[in-house]
Amino acid sequence: MSSTTFELRLDARLGERQLELSLESQATRLVVVGPNGAGKSSLLACLLGALPVARGRIVVAGRVLLDTERGVAVPTEQRRLGYLPQDYALFPHWSVRDNLRFALEQTVPKLGRKERERRCAALLAELGLEALALRSPRTLSGGEQQRVALARALAPGPRALLLDEPLAALDVHARSEVRGFLSATLERLALPTVIVTHEPADARALGGQLLVLEHGRVTQLGAWQELQQAPASDFVRSFTQVAAG
Repeated sequence: MSSTTFELRLDARLGERQLELSLESQATRLVVVGPNGAGKSSLLACLLGALPVARGRIVVAGRVLLDTERGVAVPTEQRRLGYLPQDYALFPHWSVRDNLRFALEQTVPKLGRKERERRCAALLAELGLEALALRSPRTLSGGEQQRVALARALAPGPRALLLDEPLAALDVHARSEVRGFLSATLERLALPTVIVTHEPADARALGGQLLVLEHGRVTQLGAWQELQQAPASDFVRSFTQVAAG
């Protein structure tokens, strides 16, 4: 496997919006920040294969997902990317276990029933969800729902994770506790992960390398301390000062 975890060279358009970037990163965790409309969610859509890319190359965890010059375009369902949307998108009338079962049935249809149940049990145990297995998501707290959504994203055994504002649905009191749990879990999993967030405190706490997008282009790429000490734009300066305060 290449030492480069992420190689992203994109020229994508969605209506009047444009996303143009070129970068390589060896970081296991890439935290994407930027003002509203900067292209953060569009970047995730490109990684998933849900947004057309006119020209570009996408490599995640050593695997080429897109290379327009060579005619390579791996379909979304074959990219093996675990996705956690901002609203979690859980089925509210199903149990936690049934949500995981459904994810496995859809993403790994050839998986036998016995192996499917084994995987469900392992994920429930790993994320501390065993006591909630028969509960419906609508009866769970925001932090518990997030854990279920993360378990569902992990169910197919992805090569990498994409998290879209994973803490945005939480209230202020739950946010700090869940942030710590998420950071520790991602550290333990050691999967290449792209996290989109608009909150400075989350970006700082979740660690990894920060990718700053402004107007669909990369403003800065580096560790938190690098951005804080030498901000490349007014947005970066303001963003790091908020968290420092």
